[in-house]
Amino acid sequence: MFKPFAPERGSAIYDRTSLLSLAMNHLVLVAVASLAATVIAVALAIFVTRPAGEAFRPLSRTITNIGQSFPPVAVLALAVPALGFGARPTLVALFLYGLLPIFENALTALSTLPPRTMEAARGMGLNRWQRLIQVELPLAAPVILAGVRVSVMIALGTATIGSTVAARTLGEPIIAGLLTNNTAFVLQGGLIVGLFAVLIYDAFVQIENRLLDRRRPAPRKAA
Repeated sequence: MFKPFAPERGSAIYDRTSLLSLAMNHLVLVAVASLAATVIAVALAIFVTRPAGEAFRPLSRTITNIGQSFPPVAVLALAVPALGFGARPTLVALFLYGLLPIFENALTALSTLPPRTMEAARGMGLNRWQRLIQVELPLAAPVILAGVRVSVMIALGTATIGSTVAARTLGEPIIAGLLTNNTAFVLQGGLIVGLFAVLIYDAFVQIENRLLDRRRPAPRKAA
């Protein structure tokens, strides 16, 4: 299938490293960076939506925007001297790039909770932590998860550039294909990343829909 895209006498299948191994490493990098970005971004959004942290909201927005404004390649170039080559600078770049969508969605979700629901939670005698865990986060979860989905999609594509600093990602066959003028290698790396993106996107959508279904009131039975 890939032979027409390979140069004459060139290999049609990338065999310098196992594609399965590269794919697993790629997913692990994305998962670790996305998990760290989710924890930090949601915690920051919770902090700035409390009375004690409201004054820091503009600063928090500036910090998360900086992560998006820096190109990942620039982050890698700055991180390599301090962290060396490999996965660590790639993780830093993915983490910084993934903060903004999660933070903005979490901030919006936590700032627009139904006032009547919050008043009812106070009336039930729930303290601040109980309201946060039992009411606010469950209500905000679908919107927060949508931000995580966007962040993961960004990370899946961006992780490929980690191979420029010796991280083992699916960018390796893409870069090898570009260097050797072998389009077959580029297609193999790109198609696997694209397949992961489709599957993970659909998985997130299914989870979001289930969370939304739980929030909808059950239909009343006719008398």
